[in-house]
This record gives sequence, C-alpha cells and structure tokens, in this order.
Amino acid sequence: MFGLRVLAASAAVAGGVAYLMWTSSGQKRAPEPPEETGPVEGGERTEAAAEVQNKQSRGTQVLVLGLDGAGKSSLLHCFATGSPEQDMQPTQGFNAVSISREDLHIEFLEIGGKEELRPYWQRYLSKALLLVFVVDSADPRLFPVAKKHLHELLASDPSLPLMVLANKQDLPGACSITDLHEALFLSGVGERRLFLLGTHVKKGEAELSSGVQDARDLITEMVCGGR
Repeated sequence: MFGLRVLAASAAVAGGVAYLMWTSSGQKRAPEPPEETGPVEGGERTEAAAEVQNKQSRGTQVLVLGLDGAGKSSLLHCFATGSPEQDMQPTQGFNAVSISREDLHIEFLEIGGKEELRPYWQRYLSKALLLVFVVDSADPRLFPVAKKHLHELLASDPSLPLMVLANKQDLPGACSITDLHEALFLSGVGERRLFLLGTHVKKGEAELSSGVQDARDLITEMVCGGR
C-alpha cells in the first residue's frame, strides 16, 4: 500500500491539488481489437456468464483516452520514461508503449482523441485493466463532451477501474478537481474503483510534478495487484 500512503501525504501537502478517492467497498499500427464472443445457449447470455467472462478477459493493459489536446501523449511519455517531454506531437491514431523491467510489465495503449477516432475507444475496453481518462482542466467548454464520452464508455463495463486525470493544472483558470468531479458527474460512475488526480506537464521542469508521480505509482500498484 505504499502508493496509497504517498497519495494521502501528497494531498495533505498540496492542499487538495491532487487527491484519491474510491467507491464500492511513437505512433504504431493499431492493435487488433478483441474478438467478440458469440451468444451461448438459447442465443442469450446470462448476467452470471457475462460477469465470469469479464473477469477472465480482463488483461493488464492500461487504456489511455481523452479528447484531443488533453495532454495524453505527454503524460504517457512521463509514465514510460519518468521525465517530462519538451514537445510532443498529438496522437493521430494509436500509440502503444510497453514498460518492462525486473518483475514489472505494463502495456499502455493510447488512442487519439479526435472525433473520427472516438468510435474506436469502446472496442478496446475488454482488454483493459484500468481506464485512464485525461481531461484538459483549463478548457471547461469541452467538459460536456468529455462527460458524454466517458459515461458511454463506463456504461459498457460496470466494473472497470477508472482514473481521471485533471491535466494542465498549472494553467491560469484551470478547473479544480472538486469542480471537475461535479462537471463530469463522477458521482454517477457506479460501483467501481475511482481515482481523481490533478496533473500537469510543464516545459523546462527537471522532474515530474507530484500529481504525475502519484498517478504513475498508482498505475504500477494496480497493474501489479491485478496479476
């Protein structure tokens, strides 16, 4: 539980810039989407069968999604390398990153956030251990669109853990994570593990911000715990 203690301390020191909560107790070719499972007896799947299949098919892939311009590529670079990137080009399609060292193996899949790519998002949920949804907290005009797409994703998988990153917290006028929680209606995401953190990747900084470090630590902990 080392990662959780780090987050609690960070939240106390940062005065709420980043916090943790929970409920219920580059470019590469696109990976092949998971095959759809056909119906069972009588052409209908029972809820129990669906739940068993969901547990069996849950992988170790961390799916990184969000609208275009939210900062997904920069955050993914930070997670993979441990250092900020000066300039990152927007993801035009898919960005797959694998981290392997000692006993740690994490597969990240980022899918671009442009409107024409969003229909592909849902096809990769069944392979995900965790959904990381990145939001530009300095652009509230896009909150309703982000909310719509996020809840559509979550509706198809009621148990998938969710990490929302309120990115670009360093910009003037950035929405606080408390306000973002309300704007995205995160109280309505169901009985799932939910994490909400404030992050930023700033040019010229030698080290990762505390929020990015906390997010990376949590992802590592969840992937290791999910094996």
